[in-house]
Amino acid sequence: MRSADLSNEKNPAASSAASSAGPARERRASAARQAQRRSNYGYWGLSLAGLITFFGVWWIAAATGLAPPQFLPTPLAVAEKFIQLLHEPFAGYTLQQHLWSSLLRYLMGFGLAAVIGLPLGLLMGWFRWLDYIVAPLFEVVRFIAPIAWVPFAALWFGTGIGGPILIIFTGAFPPCVVNAYRGAKYVDNTLLEAARMLGVPTRMILFEVLLPAATPSIIAGLRVSAGLGWMSLVGAELIVASSGIGYMLVKGQSSINTAIVMSGMIAIGLVGGAIDLVLRKIETLAMRNRQRAHR
Repeated sequence: MRSADLSNEKNPAASSAASSAGPARERRASAARQAQRRSNYGYWGLSLAGLITFFGVWWIAAATGLAPPQFLPTPLAVAEKFIQLLHEPFAGYTLQQHLWSSLLRYLMGFGLAAVIGLPLGLLMGWFRWLDYIVAPLFEVVRFIAPIAWVPFAALWFGTGIGGPILIIFTGAFPPCVVNAYRGAKYVDNTLLEAARMLGVPTRMILFEVLLPAATPSIIAGLRVSAGLGWMSLVGAELIVASSGIGYMLVKGQSSINTAIVMSGMIAIGLVGGAIDLVLRKIETLAMRNRQRAHR
């Protein structure tokens, strides 16, 4: 204890520098937080300005008669119709009932695509012989647009739940396979070789090494797959469904009620954004856990 005191007495500059380092770090951290906060405010301001501009142009175009009211209602008219659809049935159901019908089909089609596509992609990246078997057919089928499957869906399933599920599956399946494949294919070989040299069983390598390393690519694939699946669903319901948000759009178009069509489009966008937000939160948690595991 005495030697430390003597050292500080002999080197007062070092003692002063050490005592001022803490407050200096705190000031830098505080300045960084303030800069980040200002940056966030700036982004929010730009986003708000974009929304105000969009709705302002829309309102001017509708209110001044640049487009006929039956083709371009005002934002207020669309908002009123949106609220009305929440408690008054249209095409047999309220808006939330149409949405629930669509979400049920979507979850089944997207879930099926993920359950089949992710393991298949991982195994194709892990086993070269399986890649050789599946890749030629997959590379052809994945470029067929989901809407091209509509005639088959109509013939096989009519307007039942199977048709939309098939079309959602065809849209959501390829991104699941491709991203899982890339995630497995480009895992650091050093990790795999080290596990093999230690005598780790293949199954454990797959679940403890390959899968965690491929997780970022898998989640990115799920986000793409979720968006394509949701868009495919709406396209399917335009043709092969008797309920759902796409079916509501068709009925709104048939009755020349643009406010209903635009209300449905807003609902589609809100639900799609919510789905992507959930997947982004999952992605953030997965990356945080992965970083924590590597510490």
